[in-house]
Amino acid sequence: MDLGTVVGLVLGVVLLLGSILVGGQIGIFINIPSILIVIGGTIAATFIRFSLNEVLGSVNVAMKAFFYKLKPPEETIKEIVTLANIARREGLLKLEKQPIDDPFLKKAIMFCVDGHEADFIEEVLSKEVQLTTQRHEVGINMFKAMGDAAPAFGMIGTLIGLVQMLSSMEDPKSIGPAMAVALLTTLYGAVMANLVFLPIADKLSHRSEEEQLTKKLIIEGVLGIQKGLNPRVLEEVLQTFLPPKKRKAPGAEE
Repeated sequence: MDLGTVVGLVLGVVLLLGSILVGGQIGIFINIPSILIVIGGTIAATFIRFSLNEVLGSVNVAMKAFFYKLKPPEETIKEIVTLANIARREGLLKLEKQPIDDPFLKKAIMFCVDGHEADFIEEVLSKEVQLTTQRHEVGINMFKAMGDAAPAFGMIGTLIGLVQMLSSMEDPKSIGPAMAVALLTTLYGAVMANLVFLPIADKLSHRSEEEQLTKKLIIEGVLGIQKGLNPRVLEEVLQTFLPPKKRKAPGAEE
């Protein structure tokens, strides 16, 4: 589980509720018509913008912001270097029986074991990275669209509330509920967009970039194994994928 996402969401909700409780009663901030306008409108707009399967799959997409976590690239480099040492000592065929958890790395190693050329391996794996990134973009764009729609429907709710208020100015009792709809829909839309939808879109974009970097690292490493590159040289090449502070000093032991 990604604690950053959970802590951020919980902290945001707690601060909002705390500020409401300090300033008054929480009940006055609950308005069913406002909730229906913002949530219902956002969902309706999302169904119009995207396909049914994409919308229904948005829950699974969102879960990646909370539960999906990649192996650190340092560990991936270490695993690739270990495989390179085995291939150098015992040959590529020995890699076929090595336990590899990462499906992408496993597939890449199997291409080497099967004797495919480096150009073929790089082309196929790069194509898979590209298509995976495109699929991620669908989920990211969906939550960005929801982040755009929520405040827009908040403004629509505000206009509805103002129309109701202005059309019944002769009845003072009806002004309060109409004004509540007018103000709370804007509040709901802003909170949902800036605390939920847009942060999730940004987190998914970050996850996609991390996965893309790891897969490019794997491609580079497997091509090095396929070419018979010295494991130490290969490790130094793969270290370039890491930030300078995380790179191992040349010749340093584990």
